Amino acid sequence: MITIYSQDKTGITQSLVPCTGCWIDARSVSSEDLHRLKYEFGIDTELLTDIMDIDEQSRIEKEDTYTALIVRLPAYEDSQDVSFFTVPLGIILFQDKIVTICQHSSDALDDILRNRIRGFSFDNQNTFVLNLLGRGAFTFLKSLKELNKRTNVIKNELQRSIKNNELIQLLSIQKSLVYFTTSIKTNELLLEKLQKSSLIRFKDDEQELLEDVVIENRQAIEMANIYSSILTGTMDAFASVISNNLSIVMKRLTVVSIVLMIPTLIYSFFGMNLVFPFNTDNIYVAWIVTAVSMLASIGGAFILNLNGTRNKVIKAR
Repeated sequence: MITIYSQDKTGITQSLVPCTGCWIDARSVSSEDLHRLKYEFGIDTELLTDIMDIDEQSRIEKEDTYTALIVRLPAYEDSQDVSFFTVPLGIILFQDKIVTICQHSSDALDDILRNRIRGFSFDNQNTFVLNLLGRGAFTFLKSLKELNKRTNVIKNELQRSIKNNELIQLLSIQKSLVYFTTSIKTNELLLEKLQKSSLIRFKDDEQELLEDVVIENRQAIEMANIYSSILTGTMDAFASVISNNLSIVMKRLTVVSIVLMIPTLIYSFFGMNLVFPFNTDNIYVAWIVTAVSMLASIGGAFILNLNGTRNKVIKAR
């Protein structure tokens, strides 16, 4: 879907046809939209293909009629296995208009339409790009905080019940953090290139804004690395807990098997063709054998429990 916006004193309004200083916002792009972007606005097919590639990295390139940037923005969709992910955003700067192309909606783009960026203007293309990049870094930070909250909730659930569902949710969050870290680092490379490249010339006040965007982007990288390290440690800790619980269960099952093996061994003698030193026809023999088997089982359980208690005392010392 392609939407055209213009800006005046009253704010951002939607237009039917492109005009000077307008912003053309293309999201959830269809094949018809790609055809229009190519033939009506003159955007190269190869560039459109790169923007549609979900794995495309951030970069900047110069063409005859426009300058194109590809950045990565965070996106959210609850229906997917990995709810938080990143998508490429193409920013094409013509002399008289700005075109953005994105496969998915993002809070960074929505914030522009909601006038949440102070002093935002379509007239200055440099500040448009920098404010959009800055809002993208802010959206990364906000999404990272949301991922951290979800991690804490899942950790509390895991403390009460060890289930595969919670571990799968943690794995999904870990994937999101990997996507975020990779995308933020590619954005950092683009920002470094903007500082050194002459493809876009920034004024002094714009240079200060660019430095602020770089700082926010670095903060997002550090936060992503911290949350990723915490999540990795958490998953390793819970994996150790699960392994320890499994060892305890197997130990108890082994003790039960040994205890039950004692009466089985005693009763198995009576299944053999042997001569016993007592009268097996006596009605009390079965009760005597049962009592001996039970006493032997209780004694075996006591001995195993005593050995376990001694090992605990030795470890405590």
